[in-house]
Amino acid sequence: MAHWIIPLAAHGAHSFAIELGRYLVAAGLMTLILWAGARWTAARRIQKRSPAKGDRTREFGHSMLSVFIFALWSIATLAMNQAGIIHVAFTAPRWWQAALEFVAIVLAHDGYFYWMHRGLHTRAMFRRAHLTHHKSRTPTPWAAYSFAPIEGVFEGLFLPLFLLFVPMHGIVILAFLLHQIARNVLGHSGHELMPPGFTRFPLTAWLTTATHHDLHHSGGGHNFGLYFTWWDRWMGTEHPRYHESFEAAAVPWFGSRSRLSPSSE
Repeated sequence: MAHWIIPLAAHGAHSFAIELGRYLVAAGLMTLILWAGARWTAARRIQKRSPAKGDRTREFGHSMLSVFIFALWSIATLAMNQAGIIHVAFTAPRWWQAALEFVAIVLAHDGYFYWMHRGLHTRAMFRRAHLTHHKSRTPTPWAAYSFAPIEGVFEGLFLPLFLLFVPMHGIVILAFLLHQIARNVLGHSGHELMPPGFTRFPLTAWLTTATHHDLHHSGGGHNFGLYFTWWDRWMGTEHPRYHESFEAAAVPWFGSRSRLSPSSE
């Protein structure tokens, strides 16, 4: 047992650095894009109000605690792998293996997140587990990991739980983690960067947008999905004014305002 302590401690420090790095890079890059491209992004702000003074500092502080919790989950995952409870291969997968594994983990995480999120909104859980995140009524990219400890535990639980049933390659797990933080930061950006018609176009309508999650923060009773819109559609929890709100915030990337496809409204 003792010979595990030093490697796990080193892995813990390494994991904290990786978690912190991907949070800082993703949130920082989005913040830089919004600032540097202000003339382009200002018209795409979803809410009329701006984040309150001190919101970013609060979000960053809570996110540091979440990063620490995620690092602990990483240590637990490594210990489970060393004990043979789960199987993570650190070899190069074939392209089709990587593609199948990535699709599987993203779909599973989307379903897990939807139902976990619904659970966090129950009366028994909201104040103790999810209110911290909803203090960001007007979210910023730094709110991506702004969780109470209980929510942080539930958020980090997904990966080791999934690996109990599905063996994965390490490189695919890394790709999943990068995809997760990128989509998370985009959803909390407070700006709709997708063009008009995106939520109605058949090839993109199933993807969530910044407006989709922003409506959840400003209201709370709708739009629980993370990557895809289908769980909210199936369960009747999609915001009734989602498409209307999206179109109000969406601005064409180039040229005149037009839809990707004819409106079905």
